[in-house]
Amino acid sequence: MVLLLVGGLLLVADRVGEEVAEDQVARVVAERAGLGGAPDLEFGGFPFLTQAVAGRYEDLQVSLTAADLGQPAGTRADVSLRGVRVPLSDVVSGSVQQVPVERVDGTATLAYQLLADQLGPDATVAQEGDGLRVDTTVEFAGQRVPLTATGTVSVDGDELVVDVEDASTAGVDAPDAFVDQVSDALDLRYGIPALPFGLQVTGVRAAGDGVLVTVEATDTVLGG
Repeated sequence: MVLLLVGGLLLVADRVGEEVAEDQVARVVAERAGLGGAPDLEFGGFPFLTQAVAGRYEDLQVSLTAADLGQPAGTRADVSLRGVRVPLSDVVSGSVQQVPVERVDGTATLAYQLLADQLGPDATVAQEGDGLRVDTTVEFAGQRVPLTATGTVSVDGDELVVDVEDASTAGVDAPDAFVDQVSDALDLRYGIPALPFGLQVTGVRAAGDGVLVTVEATDTVLGG
């Protein structure tokens, strides 16, 4: 009975300690990474107090909003910081200058509306299989006609590249040369925003709610 009571008290202490430290570490991570706000942060691994005493956290799940990233609405990132080393005493005393992290990986999401905005006020972008579909209207023979195009998405350095391959007009027999010219105009290069935590882009793919950009970093130092 006594052992059960002690175990229960330790569990409560661990949960309370985690809640307090989450707020403090989130503040430190935001400051050291230069974020626009304190991100949603969740600790992985158990028990938490053991990690706090050791000053090494196995896994911090961080959700970053557009405001956190200082980017337009429709941008977000979900990353895991693994092997975060920061003494809890330094966090509490406010003396943290650097936060070493062994590995960071995750995804950044760019909403399709961000890409559509680059193509014109009446354009929409959506997933089409492994690629993208663009719907818009174009001027032909004195009237606006619907145009649908499909293409691929890739990454070139710090730019997202949309390469339109096929396009067709609806209800209008437009010359192939015209359709080709319009589809070329829909090709797009969109600058991927600067990401925190020293993250580097490793890949890109179309998903249901936007383009997913996979990112990672190793042996990075926040605030370094």
